[in-house]
Formats: sequence, C-alpha cells, structure tokens
Amino acid sequence: MSGLKAPFRRRGNNVIPGFGLSMGVTLTMLSLIVLIPLASVLLVLRDYSFAEFWRVVADKQTLATYRISLSCAGIAACVNVVFGVLLAWVITRYKFPGRRILDGLIELPFALPTAVAGIALTTLYSDKGWIGSLFDKIGVKISYTTKGITIAMIFIGIPFVVRSIQPVLEKLDPQYEEAAAVLGAGRAETFFRVVLPELLPAALTGFALAFARSVGEYGSVVFIAGNIPYKTQITPLIIMNKLEQFNYPAATSIALVMIVFSFLVLFGINLLQSKINKIARGS
Repeated sequence: MSGLKAPFRRRGNNVIPGFGLSMGVTLTMLSLIVLIPLASVLLVLRDYSFAEFWRVVADKQTLATYRISLSCAGIAACVNVVFGVLLAWVITRYKFPGRRILDGLIELPFALPTAVAGIALTTLYSDKGWIGSLFDKIGVKISYTTKGITIAMIFIGIPFVVRSIQPVLEKLDPQYEEAAAVLGAGRAETFFRVVLPELLPAALTGFALAFARSVGEYGSVVFIAGNIPYKTQITPLIIMNKLEQFNYPAATSIALVMIVFSFLVLFGINLLQSKINKIARGS
C-alpha cells in the first residue's frame, strides 16, 4: 500500500476556477478596460512639456470650470445623500400601492439617454417651463445657471445613493431599534444613534459615486448649463471644445487633472470608510 498514491483531496466546491486562472482573467480584463485606457492618457502627453501642460490646466477659464463642476457636484451629492436616505427608508420600511413602481423609477436616470434627460430638464426648468415659470415669477432663474446644473447632477446621482443604502436598510435588524425604544429613546435619537451609524459607510459610498458621476457628466448637464464662460461652463464641456478644435493634448491635460482629483476623492472616501468600520468594530 505504501507504493500507492494518496487519494485526491478536494480543496472545496468552488464555482470559479483556481486562484491563478481567476486572477489572470481579472488582471487581463482590468488592464484592457481600465489601466490601458488610463495609460493612453499619459502617452498622448509624452511630447507635451510641463510648461504647456500647466498653461492649459491653470488657464483662468479652465479654473472656472473646475470651480463650477466641483462645487455643483459637491452640493448635488450632499442633497442626494439626504434625500437618498429618505427614499431608501420609504421604499424599505413601508408597504404602499405603487411601491414597486417607485422603486423602479429610481433607476430611470440609468436607463434614460443623457441627452434626453438634459433636454427634458432644460425644457422643464426654463423660464417658460412648468417648474421654471413658477420660479421665474419670484425672480429665480434656474436654466442656464449653476442652480440648473446642480439639479441635473442631483437627477443623475440619486440612484447611486439609494442603491447603496437600500441593501443595508433591508439587512438592518429592527430589534436594535426596538431595544432603543424600550430603553426610552425617541424616534430621532434612535435614528441618529442606532440607524445612522449603520448607514454611514453606505452613505459615503453613495456620496462618492454620485459625486464622481456628476463631475464627469456631460449629456444631462450641457443643455441646462448654457455654456456661459466663467459662469456655467463645466469641465467636460471645455474638454469637448478642445477636442472639436483637434487640440488633443490640451483636452487630455484637463482630463488628466479631473482623473487625478476624482481618484483622490474616492481614495479619501475609502479611507474614511475603513476608519469608520474599525471604530464600529472596536465599539
């Protein structure tokens, strides 16, 4: 019996093949879809001097687009977090007629072509639109202002927040809320001290996704923005203007700045999430 080979041992019933093959496929797809396209940005700038690069990215008009895009995206992401929590709470915790329809409508910005969304929002919020005309009577202009840009970014970013928070709410054990109520906590105290800490990592994820999508959005925003230099011109629009002028290095330079900034924002959010999770485990 000593000359016989040991019986074959199964390492587990894994649906996906072994680590080597799975990692190889993963890295290949990641390289083809993400890393190589991003590396091509640097290749376009290989003959571009730093002085030329800085002149493009630090131009006054370009700096104004950074300010408009980032400020509007930040405001829109904050609004989306507040209303995203509310929408996810209503859909998850309450049963009412049309609940499934409302749940499906939240994903409409994903399915709707961005140009169609931009035209619809511009028409709706223009001075003669259904909503814009009401605000125009009190002297508030929405279309072709930063208010309109922010509204468009809220529209495209709300699904990210709702879909990030909704699974956490569905898995949250209501016994914790019942225990807090038994101990004398009110509804507000229960929400802020029991529910909100559980939702915070998911809310940060939704904020980061909504912010990143808003910063890079073009079709839904360009129509309602109006392309007014130094006032409503967004960064993706000035990139498109450079491309239309066949100035590919300049467009790539501005795009590289936005890529780096978006990466830093997402990286910072991930660090914050990890710290929050460590604090939660420690408590």
